[in-house]
Amino acid sequence: MSKKIIVIGAGIGGLTAAALLAKRGYTVKVYDQAIIPGGCASTFTRRGFTFDVGATQVAGLEPGGIHHQIFTELEIDIPCATYCDPACAVFLPGESIPINIWRDQQKWQEERKAQFPNSEPFWQLLKLLFKVSLSFQSRNPILPPRTWWDLLQLISAVRLDTLITVPFTLMTVIDALRLFKLDQDQRLKTFLDVQLKLYSQTDSQETALLYAATALSLSQAPQGLFHLQGSMQVLSNSLVKALQKYQGEIFMRQRVETIHTSNGQVTGVTIRNLKTDQLWQEEADHLVANVTAQNLIKLVGRENIPFSYVKRIDKLPDASGAFIIYLGVKEAAIPTNCPPHLQFLYDYQGPIGENNSLFVSVSKPGDGRAPQGQSTIIASSFTDVGQWWKGSEDDYQKLKEKYTEEAITHLRGYFDLTPETIIHQESATPRTFAYYTGRDLGIVGGIGQRISTFGPFGIATRTPIKSLWLVGDSTHPGEGTAGVSYSALTVVRQIEEHK
Repeated sequence: MSKKIIVIGAGIGGLTAAALLAKRGYTVKVYDQAIIPGGCASTFTRRGFTFDVGATQVAGLEPGGIHHQIFTELEIDIPCATYCDPACAVFLPGESIPINIWRDQQKWQEERKAQFPNSEPFWQLLKLLFKVSLSFQSRNPILPPRTWWDLLQLISAVRLDTLITVPFTLMTVIDALRLFKLDQDQRLKTFLDVQLKLYSQTDSQETALLYAATALSLSQAPQGLFHLQGSMQVLSNSLVKALQKYQGEIFMRQRVETIHTSNGQVTGVTIRNLKTDQLWQEEADHLVANVTAQNLIKLVGRENIPFSYVKRIDKLPDASGAFIIYLGVKEAAIPTNCPPHLQFLYDYQGPIGENNSLFVSVSKPGDGRAPQGQSTIIASSFTDVGQWWKGSEDDYQKLKEKYTEEAITHLRGYFDLTPETIIHQESATPRTFAYYTGRDLGIVGGIGQRISTFGPFGIATRTPIKSLWLVGDSTHPGEGTAGVSYSALTVVRQIEEHK
């Protein structure tokens, strides 16, 4: 008789783990409170426009990449996608000419030399660390290890070249800049800060260098960032198709409200049907939670988890939320040759991401996101979640209106946004994400990749509760669809080892 596995959350991490486990012969059920699967990588439609909820680009679809590897194992088609080139055009304050992050390595090197003279030794260090780290990751190490078996997988992934990274394990990006006497280059540091905030939730002062080497190099060939044909929903829909192909089941509008344990082992869950409000319990041999670490504590109950684990999660630096504005516009609002992704920093002085930095994704003609002659613009900014939960409903609406007006004002500096060109407009806040995804306080983007939370010091997929596994952007490796897929693959291997 096959082992029964319940997966909480139909985000990319949960769906990937579920599909792989179903293919391996487990009885798998996925429960999610939302209407459609995908989590922060899902979509919604308005007036003919299709908007990606959060994530707007994918890494790992190239041959050998994590998504390509998983889709090949599941024997389903690789989603149709095109490379983003440039991956992003970054505008620093007061500058009208962007820094283009090209996929072609030679073009990107020439761009760097023109934009940041004397910085090439720093970039060559990142390139070396990325090459070694990518090779190491391809051998599927388990980080951080929590059992002897985990440790054996880690050790077996180590090669002689891996040791090159050892001296840099406890270094941050600013440490590397100091090494090359570049720490006083404000323009370079600002560029790194706005890019790192997207991937690591923090800046060059705190981001672990080894993580930054990967985050800042993934957009170059032979890797790259991809724009999916249709929408980000294609990724989750493909995984659902694979899950069902191997007799797994998925249930939407079903919220897991409690994880039950006995003597330090998972026994099952309590589920609420959000359509009928009916409650029931279901047993499980293993439970894979595609939730935040903070949500996991609430689901299990603080009293049922070792104090050291609860304390670790409680002490994590506050995670960010996101303010996002979704625009459906006439194509005339989009400048000619507009890159698919742009990043604008409007003020050197303000806190990066707190509504003075916008990451913008723009649809392409014929990519399935907008009617002919029209386009979508999605602009997001990291924000402190606390302010969105204070005060009255009127206070919340005023804050939302303020952010919306500021975002539109900023975007008008590049796009032709007028009442005539804007067809549809709406915004999302941390409260929106909390409502639709169930994420604690609406936090997004995972755990900041500081030294204390990166790699061997990260949050493990193996929790202190036996047969309870954590996947998603709280774990290492986490962040982005590629990262959460690595965490899912890790959990699948760990569950298989239990056999």
